[in-house]
Amino acid sequence: MAFRGWKRLLLLGRQNTLGKVWRSRKGGPSLRWKRCCHWSTGKSLDPEVRAFLEENTEVTNSGHLTPEIRLRLLTPHCRFWREKPDLWPYGDPFWAIYWPGGQALSRYILDNPHVVKGRSVLDLGSGCGATAIAAVMSGASQVLANDIDPIAGMAMILNCELNHLNPFPITIKNIINSEAGNWDLIVLGDMFYDEQLADGLHHWLQKCIRIHQTEVLIGDPGRHQFLSHSIHSQLHKVIEYSLPEYTRQENYGLKSSIVWSYQPSNSLE
Repeated sequence: MAFRGWKRLLLLGRQNTLGKVWRSRKGGPSLRWKRCCHWSTGKSLDPEVRAFLEENTEVTNSGHLTPEIRLRLLTPHCRFWREKPDLWPYGDPFWAIYWPGGQALSRYILDNPHVVKGRSVLDLGSGCGATAIAAVMSGASQVLANDIDPIAGMAMILNCELNHLNPFPITIKNIINSEAGNWDLIVLGDMFYDEQLADGLHHWLQKCIRIHQTEVLIGDPGRHQFLSHSIHSQLHKVIEYSLPEYTRQENYGLKSSIVWSYQPSNSLE
């Protein structure tokens, strides 16, 4: 299937365009229409983009760890699951897959609402927005979702609507290597697929922890790029979830996904 080719790039880390964009992007989106770099509650979507996303994604809550959350995703029932990737008119839609690390984080937050209740939460590399949605559902006092793809930001707004939530603020700037924000909790899933990006994340997260004592939770199913990175020696395993059969099939046989607590040493490496 054509779309599985896109997924393979991310899962195996080959010719990873998305990783290069995360490293290089300094500002807002480069789309043929103008969008601001930040959405907040009440921000309307471009009607043309909304119609395109609604027509070319499927609303689903099955086959994942969080049946409580409904999402617009690319599934085998969608046209672009079979079409050639270059026919998709926007950037590669990595946001349209509910990746295993994000599923584990979202499940953990829903099962343990005290982790986010009354706290400020940054969902880094938010994708479809499921983990940010889980944080809102579990009583977080403030949620910011971050993804460099502006279409992901638009999809998150649609996913908030599906779950009867007011949209949370969304920023589509690359905030890695920026000044450390004062967040109680940072969550990120499936982002350690590129060595240089992983290095940038490692140091930026350390800075957030050192300056603001931020707690960091990472979701990952145990991909090689993650397990082989130096950050792995500073992680504490919180919980491991067996993945549903559908998610296993769509992720080349990965059987489980883990939530890790990041507990680096006091000094920056």
